[in-house]
Amino acid sequence: MQFTRNGRNQMHASSNIAARAGRWSARHRKTAIVGWLVFVIAAFMVGKSIGTENVDPASTGAGESGAAQQASFDAFPKKSEGMVLVQGKAGAAGEAEFRAAVAEVVQRLRALDTVQAVSSPYAPGEAGKISADRSSALIDYEIPGDSERAKEVVDEPLEAVAAVQSANPDLRIGEFGDASSNKAILDKENSELGKAAMASLPFTLLILLFAFGALVAAGVPLLLAISAIVATMGLLGPISQIAPINPAVVHVVMLVGLAVGVDYSLFYVRRMREERAAGASSEDALAIAAATSGRAILVSGLTVMVAMAGMYFGGVSNFTAFATGTILVVAVAVLGSLTVLPAVLSALGDKLGRGRVPFVARLKARFGGVGIWSRIIDRVLRRPLLSAVLSGGLLVVMAIPTLGIHTALPGVESLPRDVEVMQTYDRIQAKFPAESLPAAVVVEADDVTAAPVRAAIAELGEQAAARPALFEGPAEVEVSPDRTVAVVALPTAGTGSDATSNQALDALREEIVPATVGGLSGTEANVTGATAGIRDFNDAMTSHLPYVFGFVIAAAFLLLLVTFRSVVIPIKAIVLNLLSVAASYGALVWLFQDGHGESLLGFESTGAITAWLPLFMFVILFGLSMDYHVLILSRIRELHDGGMSTREAVAEGIKSTAGVVTTAAVVMVGVFAMFALVSNVELKQMGIGLAVAVLLDATIVRGVLLPSTMSLLGERNWWLPRRLGWLPQPKGEATATA
Repeated sequence: MQFTRNGRNQMHASSNIAARAGRWSARHRKTAIVGWLVFVIAAFMVGKSIGTENVDPASTGAGESGAAQQASFDAFPKKSEGMVLVQGKAGAAGEAEFRAAVAEVVQRLRALDTVQAVSSPYAPGEAGKISADRSSALIDYEIPGDSERAKEVVDEPLEAVAAVQSANPDLRIGEFGDASSNKAILDKENSELGKAAMASLPFTLLILLFAFGALVAAGVPLLLAISAIVATMGLLGPISQIAPINPAVVHVVMLVGLAVGVDYSLFYVRRMREERAAGASSEDALAIAAATSGRAILVSGLTVMVAMAGMYFGGVSNFTAFATGTILVVAVAVLGSLTVLPAVLSALGDKLGRGRVPFVARLKARFGGVGIWSRIIDRVLRRPLLSAVLSGGLLVVMAIPTLGIHTALPGVESLPRDVEVMQTYDRIQAKFPAESLPAAVVVEADDVTAAPVRAAIAELGEQAAARPALFEGPAEVEVSPDRTVAVVALPTAGTGSDATSNQALDALREEIVPATVGGLSGTEANVTGATAGIRDFNDAMTSHLPYVFGFVIAAAFLLLLVTFRSVVIPIKAIVLNLLSVAASYGALVWLFQDGHGESLLGFESTGAITAWLPLFMFVILFGLSMDYHVLILSRIRELHDGGMSTREAVAEGIKSTAGVVTTAAVVMVGVFAMFALVSNVELKQMGIGLAVAVLLDATIVRGVLLPSTMSLLGERNWWLPRRLGWLPQPKGEATATA
């Protein structure tokens, strides 16, 4: 197929995979559209019927604490623990009204089939369940079964407690437990994230309306992104039966799916409209878009998926689920972009411009559009060295705080305090310090009730009791039904993540355990608990960072090397991406670790960045940055292969893609920034970090650093050593002919 575009170079459609897929889709558009709808609906229905298997909490730990957690989980009957706090004035525990309220709570809990092991604070041996000032009492209970069952039935004990509170307004009666706190916090997060997701859809549509000026053209990218997300959610169901997933994967899939789905459609639709405006027929415009933007989307998608695969090397099982979910949603978005999107565009033809929004053209002329970027690019290319030094210097300055980054998993103190169960937890902590999240020594042996093991466990408790500054209250020992595992719970001082708690952990691991149960032949003893879990997770993240960075960088280099047949292009892309990632890390440290964003973002700094975030952000940002890079460079390479000099190709390529990149970036920044509205500090950090990074990448990096460095390098951008001349010659997006 040959055609002329207003006197410009004649071009013929490439025969690359994307072009062939686009041609087939346009010719069989009914089959393509119906097939896509069937695929999305079938995937959703299959996922809904099968259900999603969530990862076992016991398998999410790392290091020594993870091994101890798994051993304990496997050996003991599944259960969730809870406690009810009854509180009045000082000395109230001896009054009839207080005792009657406690008795009623005990009675109501024991009457529930879903509850077991209810203990009264007035029973023999339970004196420690009444506070020193006798103002408060604790009632312990258990919910048998795994965490999923506990989440389903926990409302029953909560309703029982609420009924007693209603009947005793002069007392404060509240519940805290594994199941209730997890459910309350998860419900709050899901509610906040749901509101953020719902707000992001009209925001995205508004930006797309501004970009295209027509309702139909704006709706196509959004519909493709939503359908890709829905299909991926369904596919996660059967996949989770093989490899259970973390529930948080759903939110990551929505973020990445919306980002890449809109990105890919934007480039495709914009290129087709550009060719139509240049005089090509609808058929020819679609053919060019398929051969150019389609191929760029394919390469970009592969690059993003390779980057996401870096999470498989994260050393923690949760990252495996994140990697699978993000790779899957990108793959589905690419599939939709190459198949159903050309069919939809072919069916719509010039109807794509229907539903024009009044005044958008005027607004774009005044506030946005390519005009602003054209002026910026022209100025950058007039002084490329100065532009590169200033923009690169700014990113380096922003990255400086990264040198002082401190990572840690936030403890209980970071959870939202406007949740009732957490308010009850704080009151329990104030009156019963020994009820803090304990350290636990998990002892494994053929028979933990054998005399030597029992003696060593007793010695462990005595040594801990000899350090009252670190350990509060006596050790409690629980033996598994098969007597192969014993869990020694030691209430520790501190909050679980502070210096005191860490000193207690050091004392256990380095001194007390090795001197007692750890020294027995045939016995294995590992320490777990909140403090141990936080430290081991943080250590796992830190130790696996080099593997993740190495894999992602090496894979991206090879993919770009083959795609663009240049050594310089991948090296420069990697350096620019690392600069933008480092600058976003620096912004995170300044805002969250140093606390400069507390009043603006509504949080209290823990003095650290959450441990999983640097690795997660690197992978996500590297993938999305490469996404932009490939899409822009594909256009530049196309123009260069068409006869332009590198400088001309850079100017024209970036100017022609600037509007799309800006639109896509604004969508992503807006969606990510929605996370600033949630109360969870970890999610705030993730949202703000991603938003800052995308903003920097789409403006300073793509608008200034990329054109300035490419201009300085000139034809050296395309340098390939002769020894690599055997690399396959990719079929160009479009080939110029005389």
